[in-house]
Amino acid sequence: MDTLIKVLVKENFAPERILPGAPMSRYTTFRVGGRADVLVNIASANEISIALRAAHQAGVPVTIIGNGSNLVVRDGGIRGLVLRICGSFSAVTREEGDVIHAQSGALLGACAQFAMREGLDGLAEVAGIPGTIGGGVIMNAGAYGSDLSQVVTRVDAVSCATGAPVSFEGKALGFGYRRSALMQENIVVTGVTMQLRPGDPDAIRARMEDLARQRREKQPLDFPSAGSTFKRPEGLFAAKLIDDCGLRGLHVGDAQVSPKHAGFIVNTGNATATDVLSLMALVRKHVLDATGVILEPEVRILGEDA
Repeated sequence: MDTLIKVLVKENFAPERILPGAPMSRYTTFRVGGRADVLVNIASANEISIALRAAHQAGVPVTIIGNGSNLVVRDGGIRGLVLRICGSFSAVTREEGDVIHAQSGALLGACAQFAMREGLDGLAEVAGIPGTIGGGVIMNAGAYGSDLSQVVTRVDAVSCATGAPVSFEGKALGFGYRRSALMQENIVVTGVTMQLRPGDPDAIRARMEDLARQRREKQPLDFPSAGSTFKRPEGLFAAKLIDDCGLRGLHVGDAQVSPKHAGFIVNTGNATATDVLSLMALVRKHVLDATGVILEPEVRILGEDA
């Protein structure tokens, strides 16, 4: 990794943003996972291209993360370079008419708050999702009957293969339930353009507050997690299937099926990624044996076993 770090420093990356041996438990909302060889906090689209070239020159793989809210990183950590796109690359601006543009590191909640202040509706339902707009658009994040496919009109990105800018619009986005065509593209999202609609700021704020109250009442927000652990099977609900199998409260180590909401696996203390993944496998087996339904993970699983 010394070669990679030297190239990054030569390309004028601030040393404090280059983190060798970064503990991924610090950069995921589940608070589990081993160390990354090198993690870089990205501050611009140009830096993404530079970092990709540096990794290519050093001959190491690249992993892209945002806020780490939908991730389980295995206990052996991640080899190569991790690009963290969150915080420093998060500007949200209003364009002509009812259109806003967000850099890919902007949190969904920040996008929703900005839209509300501008009197623009369309993002209230996703305000409580803790991820970034960049990660959210790739998986078509959504909640309460709404998702990003309803507002996103354009996605700008950088090609991992060439480092050149690319963009996707309309049908090329290929949105579906918790997926998009972008999943098949070897890209890093840099910006997202959204077409919203006029709305009353007070009414939008009231709806956001009501949805936040519902989340607090129904979801285990007081424990680290990655949100909904499994995708919703067609015509069914993962949480109900898990609950009907009597799995609420089941645990492996400090990983537990939440007693408050069976659709969440939570870290009740010092869970390892192995605990989490073992519990996920156990839940899937119980549900499959009892119902014949295969639960598909909604969380993204990265890295190596210890």
